[in-house]
Amino acid sequence: MRSSLALLGLLLVATIPLGLMAEEALEAGAAKTVVGKRPVPKKPAAKPAKAAVPAKDLFGAAKTPAPMAARSIGFYAKGCLAGATALPVDGPAWQAMRLSRNRNWGHPELVAFVEKLANDARTHDGWPGLLVGDMSQPRGGPMVSGHASHQVGLDADIWLTPMPDHRLSEKEREELSATSMLAEDKVSVDPKLFTEAHIRLIKRAASYAAVERVLVHPAIKKALCEATAKDKDRSWLHKVRPIWGHYYHFHVRIACPKGSTNCEAQPPPPNEDGCGKELSDWLALIQRPPGPPGRPGPAKPPLTLEQLPAACKAVLASAPNTPTAEAPVTTADKPTSSQTK
Repeated sequence: MRSSLALLGLLLVATIPLGLMAEEALEAGAAKTVVGKRPVPKKPAAKPAKAAVPAKDLFGAAKTPAPMAARSIGFYAKGCLAGATALPVDGPAWQAMRLSRNRNWGHPELVAFVEKLANDARTHDGWPGLLVGDMSQPRGGPMVSGHASHQVGLDADIWLTPMPDHRLSEKEREELSATSMLAEDKVSVDPKLFTEAHIRLIKRAASYAAVERVLVHPAIKKALCEATAKDKDRSWLHKVRPIWGHYYHFHVRIACPKGSTNCEAQPPPPNEDGCGKELSDWLALIQRPPGPPGRPGPAKPPLTLEQLPAACKAVLASAPNTPTAEAPVTTADKPTSSQTK
């Protein structure tokens, strides 16, 4: 009897289709997978983030101004310039230098200021004429070399070397060196080089209402303080600020122009002549012997377009000679930069 039942069971199994047996096996396996721990799929390896192009490379490549209404956008050291005007490379009382840099651009008010200073200094101060160094790039923005500021078309470097009595060639404008005004001690000027004419020129530049700052080497500030000690009007001196370098040129910065609503003003300088403790501290700092060389810190990453005011994207993108609508002015266009050169 038992052998008969076993034989019957074998016959029943043999009659089950193989496909059905396979399906049952798969279902059984699936059930085990549901009941058991699910396998965790591996995440694909993240692709390394592509480094953003430095803004200085983008703005340095722009050869023409943005065809937009003239506006200084952002802060002196974190912004850009729309509707720039070029200072003519030659004028009746000035010549632009280092033409290969293409940095003789500025807000129209800066260009007008440089021309006025040049003409007034020649007419009233006996200055032969200005040699004008860097102003801004055609669309402002960070530069590939030389400056942290000069980004919004409101800064200009004026050489302390008088303009010669002839028109300089392009080669001369590239190769002529500006003259340092410093004596060997580095904390005073050389009286054979720094003259009364230089004092009159810097005083005139600082006396214009539009000018916010004139940046000079501490030794030049010291010479100005000493030369005007008995003058009744020394109100212009508080605008003349000591800073590193600036011994062969002075740096003029004008205020944010009307209409540049997203131009960030720099805090005004202290309302005193700056000939006291501040100057003494600067001179002591210059005389301090250098410390032992240390390990250089990590290089500060360059600004990217995303870090500049939003309107700078439109300034950079606007095609040359093509009218472009102005980017909307928003509070986001105003950076919170700290005071800088």
